Amino acid sequence: MSTTQHVLDHRRVQTAVIGHKNSDHPVILPMDAHELDLWRKAHPTYSYWCGHQLGGCGAELSDRRYTEKVCHFAHHPSAPVCHRAANGESSADHLFIKRGMQRLLSKQHIRGDIQTRDLGTGPGDAVDVYLPHTSRIIRFQLTHCDYPAWRRHTDALRPKAPGGVDWVFRSDVPATRELLDCDAYFLRVRLETVGGERHVHIGTEARDRSVTWTPLGDCTLTSTGLSTPRVETIRISRPRPQLPSFPLAGGLVFRPIDEARPLLDTPFAATGRRLITADVRPTDSPIVRAALSLPADSGPPSADHVYGVPDSARMLVLEDGQGWVVEVNRCLRLNTREAERTGLWTPPQGAPTAPVPAEPALVVPTPSPTKPRVLTHVDMVTEVRTALADFARLGATTTWEELASRLGVTASQLSDTERRDLLVDVDSPLSEYLPVRSALVLDGDAPLPYLGEILHRLGIPYAKTSTRLHQWAAVERERAYAAFGQPSRAMGPRLALTPARPAQKNLVKKAFRGSTTLFNRREDPRLSELLTTLRRLGPHPVKAVRQQINTAMHGASVWLGQQPTGGNRKWIEAAKQSRDHHIHELEQALIAHRTSTPTRPTGLPPTVEKMQKKGKKPSLRKLQNEFLARYEAQQKATKAELRKSIPTQLSSAPQNTTHRPVEQLTRQLIHVAAQGRTISMAELENSGITPAVLHMRLALIDRRLAADTPMLSALVTTLAGGPVPFFRTILKQLSLAVPQTDEALMAIWRREQERAHAAYANPPRELPPRLVPLSG
Repeated sequence: MSTTQHVLDHRRVQTAVIGHKNSDHPVILPMDAHELDLWRKAHPTYSYWCGHQLGGCGAELSDRRYTEKVCHFAHHPSAPVCHRAANGESSADHLFIKRGMQRLLSKQHIRGDIQTRDLGTGPGDAVDVYLPHTSRIIRFQLTHCDYPAWRRHTDALRPKAPGGVDWVFRSDVPATRELLDCDAYFLRVRLETVGGERHVHIGTEARDRSVTWTPLGDCTLTSTGLSTPRVETIRISRPRPQLPSFPLAGGLVFRPIDEARPLLDTPFAATGRRLITADVRPTDSPIVRAALSLPADSGPPSADHVYGVPDSARMLVLEDGQGWVVEVNRCLRLNTREAERTGLWTPPQGAPTAPVPAEPALVVPTPSPTKPRVLTHVDMVTEVRTALADFARLGATTTWEELASRLGVTASQLSDTERRDLLVDVDSPLSEYLPVRSALVLDGDAPLPYLGEILHRLGIPYAKTSTRLHQWAAVERERAYAAFGQPSRAMGPRLALTPARPAQKNLVKKAFRGSTTLFNRREDPRLSELLTTLRRLGPHPVKAVRQQINTAMHGASVWLGQQPTGGNRKWIEAAKQSRDHHIHELEQALIAHRTSTPTRPTGLPPTVEKMQKKGKKPSLRKLQNEFLARYEAQQKATKAELRKSIPTQLSSAPQNTTHRPVEQLTRQLIHVAAQGRTISMAELENSGITPAVLHMRLALIDRRLAADTPMLSALVTTLAGGPVPFFRTILKQLSLAVPQTDEALMAIWRREQERAHAAYANPPRELPPRLVPLSG
């Protein structure tokens, strides 16, 4: 259904249902006018509705065709007030998932019941698929879900699904860590727009955080739930899931019980372990009779002795308080005096009272491999990433010696360069949602001496020069303990290394103290001519103009190699600017010099001279008027002369700019985003784009994109690695709130970079939310 009536409608929507207000047949209106024309021809009889299953008002919609902006659905003028909360492409995802699951059930000839769920924010909060033949439920969780909510929903679904619940999450939430620990993977869902459809893809995320995406139509429904090819691979290769456990601080002592039956039929039984019953005394606690899990390769402990566990004891537990076991990996047999002191053993009558040396520990023997272990760099990254997550889960730090031992090599086999490269890859790509695990690796009691280099390569500003690395590492360790702990908890914010302004100023002076860098001499006739002209004009009487002229002249002199930088960071940056930049600065300074204080009129006006010759005395008002007229005439003449002599194409954006350069820059920035990197202004200026033109093009690019699309302008950086000087202006031009502090601006800028990298990755990743709201 189309319309040519132009009605002002602020309730723009991108999704609708077809047929009637209670329909569950969703559709996305093509945003491009040409695609909409093809859609209309293919579906001439469709009617569109703001459906109840979308949280809409139930009114009929019309499709609006635009060439200057995206096409969209619109309510009729007579429609009731609509309180629909979500209007974007993703607002009908629950219905597209429902349709995709119906097709999958039909393809496999499986009976099932599919229902959408409102969990408090709308009808698209979740989709439940009940499979009677396996008594399982597949829950597509499309809204945020913390750990308590996940447990609550799981308990609520369990009576109807004794076979189990399969969770498929839209985003990475705290509950996914539990699934990773239990199953070594969890499932994710994302949808891609193709025409008027949203195609459903299921992602399998493993413990190394890598995700493999599979179209829903290529998945299978098995007796164990929804499965993808990677799920089957993980299920075959994964080790036995580890039971939840808690470390026991302070150690313990125990004495085996001979008369107790061996523990075999229990959830705690595991290959390579021996379960026994013993009297156990933890440090500063009474004796308790408990089950112990010991290495099977060690000799069985005797009831005639007492054994001490100095460290690494853990308590394994079952959920809902169904039982617990103490896991011990290393223990020492105590001598008679120490054993008697524990209260677990009394020497028999007539036994010698002299102390007996402790016997060797019960240690799990490490089999010597027949072949040396060969690890590729990718394997080592995965191993170190997993190891650091394990240390964080225990709330502990580690050293390179421990990590090397886990890799099966000696620490001396890894050079500092190899260690740095390894940790950079472990923490790449940098994300504020994941802690930097390199902070867990210590050199003695301090962070690694090259931690600043690692953070610099990860893209954290000021990492190389900051004096707060110790504090930063301590905060990041706490973030790691929160993220990987059992249970996990919310992470605090990452500490910014941005120095305060006075400290930053001192830091720059210290870094460049004594430096008198003289850049190579360059020849440029136009630049030299402008510089010579300004020098001949002499100092300007107005302070602000004098400062502008001196800055432009000094920057050009440094660029030409006529004077050293003196170690000043500002002039070092000036030497790296483009030739056009310095020409632009000199031309603006020349215009300011000549127009701010034009030459004062000299001599008497002709009319006044005539009056004096005739013996008449001119009035004061007539003198003022004559001088004012001559002053304004000279002002106009000076400005007109300057416009002819000084090219001003750099002082304003060209008026005849075509869309082709903008499209080329757009493609270039999308390519940069797909590679997960940024591009500096210097690279673009070398292509002939001046700062003013770059500002205009970046603003135009971001304005032409959809409302929630990442800002491509965030991918352009200065030589120092920060946002472009006009990034605040672009935010204002996009009607976004402009932050007042540099810290807030940096957070918004980095978030837009993350969003751009996620949006244009292959395959695309889930977009983190935008930090900057609309202005007003």
